[in-house]
Amino acid sequence: MGNACGKNWWFLLVVLLLLLPFMVPNFERLVSTAVISHSKEEDYDYSLSANAIDPASLGVDTVNQWSGYLDYQDEKHWFYWFFESRNDPANDPVILVLNGGPGCSSLLTLFMEVGPASIGADLKPIHNPYSWNSNASVIFLDQPVNVGFSYSDERVNSTDDAAKDVYMFLDLFFTKFVNFTSNDFHVAGESYAGHYIPKLAHEIVYVHKNDAKFKLSSVIIGNGLTDPSVQFESFAPMACGGGGFPAILNETMCDSMAVDSQTCKKLTSACSKTDSTEDCIAASTFCGESLIDVIKYTDLNPFDLRGPCEDAHSGFCWKGWEYIDSYLNQRSIQEALGSRASSFVGCSSSVAVDFFKTGDNSKSFQRYVAELLDSNIPVLLFAGDTDFICNWLGNKAWSDALEWTGHEAYEKLPLKPWLSKDGSTQFGEVKNYGPLTFARVYEAGHLVPYYQPEASFEMIISWISKDISLSH
Repeated sequence: MGNACGKNWWFLLVVLLLLLPFMVPNFERLVSTAVISHSKEEDYDYSLSANAIDPASLGVDTVNQWSGYLDYQDEKHWFYWFFESRNDPANDPVILVLNGGPGCSSLLTLFMEVGPASIGADLKPIHNPYSWNSNASVIFLDQPVNVGFSYSDERVNSTDDAAKDVYMFLDLFFTKFVNFTSNDFHVAGESYAGHYIPKLAHEIVYVHKNDAKFKLSSVIIGNGLTDPSVQFESFAPMACGGGGFPAILNETMCDSMAVDSQTCKKLTSACSKTDSTEDCIAASTFCGESLIDVIKYTDLNPFDLRGPCEDAHSGFCWKGWEYIDSYLNQRSIQEALGSRASSFVGCSSSVAVDFFKTGDNSKSFQRYVAELLDSNIPVLLFAGDTDFICNWLGNKAWSDALEWTGHEAYEKLPLKPWLSKDGSTQFGEVKNYGPLTFARVYEAGHLVPYYQPEASFEMIISWISKDISLSH
């Protein structure tokens, strides 16, 4: 996260975070290192390695697990870590987890949110009973290159290019772990993954519809940035009392934001229409400075408006990130994982800058979500309601406005109480029509599973069990 909570937080937040934000138990164990290659043409040469990890060497989980790299010739190298389901890996779904940024490692999501363990202050793993691999096999992929343990002298600076690389990873993953090709497969992520996931889904379902070795079952996006032209309009109401919180700004500032929102709308619309780098950078710059940078006038955490950053003096809005960084930069841990990188990079500012320079941040990807819905592929959108950066108002607004065959019926539906399975707790509010579901998660910031692990766990179990209305 860098100095996202410091005085220069806007630059790092926009450029760094968002806007500019399984194997079957009886299957024979792989040898310590195995590599397969795939080449469709001379200049399209990828290979995938898989290293069987001794679970006792790390203590993160007792299940079978693998790590390795997707390599593009000698130029680009993407790291992944794969955990089998604790339950029934032969039949449980497979979930690919992507982090956002652009430029943040999925291993942060592993240890902060949905993975088998968190990391304590003593740099020891702590068992997570709410891990998503309790009922699914889960892949954590560090992408684009130069994120986490991934590395390259080359650059990836757009969602379009990132999606092609992730598709190739999946193509080789399901070639190697062939026993999982018949399992349900879901793609999940948060934040800037609201860009990545729709475009990746397009690659799977449409670009490679005749040659994909696997089938996409659904996509899951938490507090995502998908349609900036609609979502950027939500900053003013979220800051000024419209999101369920008292206003955090005075009336004069709120009036100014309302005016700036209209200018921002024109700029993001121009970005969507022309798709030009110049127009899209102009939108990211103006909308960020006029609508997001206002949070600097408060002492609040832009990722959780209920208070300040947890560890503001060190530049981290979440205390646990510091522990994860230290844990993964231990030589013994890197050796056990088979990391080839010299160090772990939790969030890369250089990757974020590269994406900003192409105008990628203000581009909209909602049309690819509409494609999925029109093909009856389920889409789950959820948002913690104390997040400012990718707030729930904006996520509800763009999903309500989305043009697809069920648009009119979906848009007019009200939010209804979303209850825990035993009915004792209201986790939030939900609406569903056909394959589209939106959930507002109460008392959760940008990283929903971090703030509300039980709600997140029940949500994912219901979803992968095909209860897409979250009604149990």
